[in-house]
Amino acid sequence: MEVQETAVQTDRVLTIPNILSMARLVGVPVFLWLILWPVFDGPNADGWALVVLAFSGVSDYLDGKLARRWNQISSLGRILDPAADRLYILSTLVGLTWREILPLWLTAVLLAREALLLVMVWVLDRHGYAPPQVNFLGKAATFNLMYAFPLLLLSDGSGWVASLAAIFGWAFAGWGTALYWWAGVLYVVQVRRLIRADAAAD
Repeated sequence: MEVQETAVQTDRVLTIPNILSMARLVGVPVFLWLILWPVFDGPNADGWALVVLAFSGVSDYLDGKLARRWNQISSLGRILDPAADRLYILSTLVGLTWREILPLWLTAVLLAREALLLVMVWVLDRHGYAPPQVNFLGKAATFNLMYAFPLLLLSDGSGWVASLAAIFGWAFAGWGTALYWWAGVLYVVQVRRLIRADAAAD
């Protein structure tokens, strides 16, 4: 979650918010296994996959809220939270694309944004800067995508529930993708300003 710069940080590792983030990370391979089980002639476990995604969404909200309320904001938490977000998005993209629920072009668009951010993190590291904090726009994009993915998974069926899930799922996917790239562009602008300020100081 987004954290204010004025918040007190702790070096503690075993805090409740960090444990929630670690649990989310453990859930990533579990989710991927569940969603791909039918591909490898296993039973359909989409219901359990949705449960794991729901837990991820709830814990994503709680870890930041509790960190701020209990003054348990930590350097480790600032790494774990966005890492869990990105790994869930990556695993969901892999699973849904493999199942042919997501079109390849949408997966490519989202992965291209991730590649752009990796380049920006590398540039910052070369200039001695840590990655900037996750901002509100980035979290809004992630929330939209995390709503879109379970709905699109639910749409892989028949009946009115699947039809309704497809409508809302694609709406969230469209907004999430647009916000995801918007946040990425703002990240690039932020990196550019830092590098230019660094060059001017020299």
